[in-house]
Amino acid sequence: MIQNNNIENIIMDTKKIVATARKNVAKEINSKLLQAYWEIGRTIVENEQNGSVSPEYGKKLYTQLSKELTKEFGKGFSRSNLFNMRNFYLKYPIVQTVSGQLSWSHYCELLSISDESKRSFYEKEVINKLANTGIEIKQPQDILKDPYVFEFLGIPETKPLLEKDLEYKLIRHIEDFLLELGRGFMFVGSQQRITLNNTHYYVDMVFYNKILKAYVLIDLKMGKLKPENVGQINMYLNYYNTEINDEDDNPPIGIILCADKDEIAAEYALGGLNNQIFASKYTLYIPEKEKLIKEVECVLEKEKSEGVSNSGE
Repeated sequence: MIQNNNIENIIMDTKKIVATARKNVAKEINSKLLQAYWEIGRTIVENEQNGSVSPEYGKKLYTQLSKELTKEFGKGFSRSNLFNMRNFYLKYPIVQTVSGQLSWSHYCELLSISDESKRSFYEKEVINKLANTGIEIKQPQDILKDPYVFEFLGIPETKPLLEKDLEYKLIRHIEDFLLELGRGFMFVGSQQRITLNNTHYYVDMVFYNKILKAYVLIDLKMGKLKPENVGQINMYLNYYNTEINDEDDNPPIGIILCADKDEIAAEYALGGLNNQIFASKYTLYIPEKEKLIKEVECVLEKEKSEGVSNSGE
């Protein structure tokens, strides 16, 4: 009995040691991320010619800095995030006033509040709420699940899982279909994250067409085509045009595929294309809506027939 109690005590104490160590590591990562972003903001501000920066210089600075840092360190250095870092330093010029209880996501929200007194009020409220409700960084996953941390550490991000098996089959089939066309498509990846206004979105599929020199974004909707779907993919296209495109890339192209059981539809968004020469060229390499719809129908029909077959068994 005494031996069993000793073993249980050792197990409990060991668990506490590991849990405490993990908690401290998570807090340390969060603290280092905030400090690094603050330092980047300070570096940008101190090299902006005493604040007298022309719009042209500012655009060139953020674009070039974003490209170089992304090439060297991976995601996390979009123009918008770099601007947030600059703003972070300006709003919190004394690094000691930065609270390690808050994540970078929290600070991005706070930075959107221009009134200093209001921002200070909400900052205190968030800290108090986190402490009172127990959502404070007490477990490693409380901070390590944040996409900003994945970017900072340079490790692969855990992407959201597809909700349905049918969704997965559709995406894989469309990928094979486009690559087999032989029209210059190169697969970039699935579930590609886009962060806008501190909100994370995921594009189902991203290709690059080397003939058109343009990214092709495909968003799959398991329902009817809605007006807001077009607005959303245009938002994605604007992001790619601003943050991802190189200087010699053409504007990206967006495709929405809706696989509703009653109606299958495809919608194209050209991301503001007004170059008629490019617009006419793009139609030669991007598959027609009817062909894409047919490919979706094939998967749905196969899924339906498999379902009937399985139910018959």
